[in-house]
This record gives sequence, C-alpha cells and structure tokens, in this order.
Amino acid sequence: MSPTLRRVVFDTSTLVGAALKPGSVPHTALSQALAQCDLCASAQTWLELEQLLQRKRFDRYLARAARAEFVAVLRQCMHFFAVTPDDEAALQPACRDAKDNKFLALAQVCLADALVSSDGDLLVLHPWREMTVLTPAEFLLRAGR
Repeated sequence: MSPTLRRVVFDTSTLVGAALKPGSVPHTALSQALAQCDLCASAQTWLELEQLLQRKRFDRYLARAARAEFVAVLRQCMHFFAVTPDDEAALQPACRDAKDNKFLALAQVCLADALVSSDGDLLVLHPWREMTVLTPAEFLLRAGR
C-alpha cells in the first residue's frame, strides 16, 4: 500500500456491500484496508452501519446472525474518532446529500488519506480538500492488487 493511504474511511454503502457479498470488490477492498491501513469510524457512521444491517430486507442475502458477526468483528478493527455536530456543520464544501456529511466530517477529523465510497454523491467530490475519494475498485488499484 502506498504510504499516502495509511488512514481510510469507508462509507456505509461500501461496508454493506462487503458484508453481503464475500469475495466482491467491496469485500476485497475492506480486507485490504484492514490489513494495511487504519480504518476509521465515528459514532455516527458506526450507528448507521449497525442500524442498516439489522434491516429485514437483507435477510434474503445474509442471515441476521452473520450480519451481526460481521459488525462485531469489524468493530474490533476500527479506530474511532469523536466527530461533533460543529465538525459536520463547518464542512466546506459539504456534500450535496447532507446525510453523507458525516463521512466527510470523519475524514477531516481523523485526517484520512482516502474516503472509499460506492456513493455517487461522495465520489463526485474527488478530490475533496486534497483527500482522495475512491471507489472500492480504485482503492484496490492503489493498494497494488
């Protein structure tokens, strides 16, 4: 991994993809990040992931117990940072989808080198304040896979 990608933030859509499809590009990117980077989260980003993966609509893709295990294992690997409402309110430029500002605020607070996202509202911001915004596939290319 390039030394410029030591701290990364993964958005919820990418983490959900990794959880639901082992062997997929998001899953492989997450595995690579866990092996080579500090994966960062905040209370806000973590809560969104926990709540989303509890939804019944995902039962047809992966058992609820397996999703809970994914969350429990991932939690042990995460580096958590405190992000305040003021951190989020002060973002410049903010995301066109205000719900995604929590990822930008986290990236700013933890001094992330990259934000890995499957969300077009975040990807369109690349580069955001000199931080790289990558798809999971682009992250893997940067990781040398």
